[in-house]
Parts: sequence; C-alpha cells; structure tokens
Amino acid sequence: MGNICGKTESEPSQPGRPLGSAPPPGPKTSRVPPKVGGPPRTLGGAGSDAGSGAGGANNSGDPSDARRKAAEAAEARAKASSKGGKLQSQLNAQKKKNLSSTLAEASNQELRARDADEAANARNWE
Repeated sequence: MGNICGKTESEPSQPGRPLGSAPPPGPKTSRVPPKVGGPPRTLGGAGSDAGSGAGGANNSGDPSDARRKAAEAAEARAKASSKGGKLQSQLNAQKKKNLSSTLAEASNQELRARDADEAANARNWE
C-alpha cells in the first residue's frame, strides 16, 4: 500500500548509505579560540557610555568598589520590595498578629458562617 497522493516508484529507495561509504572522520578536538586580551572591565555604570567600548574613564577595576556597588543595589532592591502594595501590607499585618488573636478571628468567622447558615435554613423551612 502506498500514499494515494504520492507518486509511485517501481523500487522504493532505501534510506541511508551502504557500509563503508561514510565520509572520513573530522579532527578529534576543536580548535582553541584566540585569546581576547585586555584588562577586565566593569560593564554599565553611571559614568560609561553605551557605545564607548574599551578604555572608558570609569574602569577602575577595584573589586571592593564593585562589591560596594553590588551591596548598594541589593539594599535598594530590598527597600523597594519591602514597601509592597496591598497584599504586602495585609501579609505584614497578619504576621504581626499573635496566635491567640488569629485563632479568635477564625473562630468569629466560623460563628458568623454558622449563624448565616441557620438563618438560611429558617427562611427555607417548609
């Protein structure tokens, strides 16, 4: 059986190639890329231009300066996330409550739900 829309061949061709006709194997290891030279530099920053490339004026290369900048950025992110919105304020309020007040609030909600159910049953009495 064959494909209705395809053309018919008297002898279908076999996929692959005969044994021993493989191309010769390539090199076993890849070439080592040429080394890129120059001192390490900090990308971005307030004093660098986007198209300035190497040799910017703000490339001090001091690791302690980079650590200080990273710490300042982390503090800024922490302050921004602590502000939060409505959900964050609700979560903070919930964290401030102690266990007894949380349990009392849950109990009051359950009592209100029971009262509402009893009122609905009384209205639907037949």
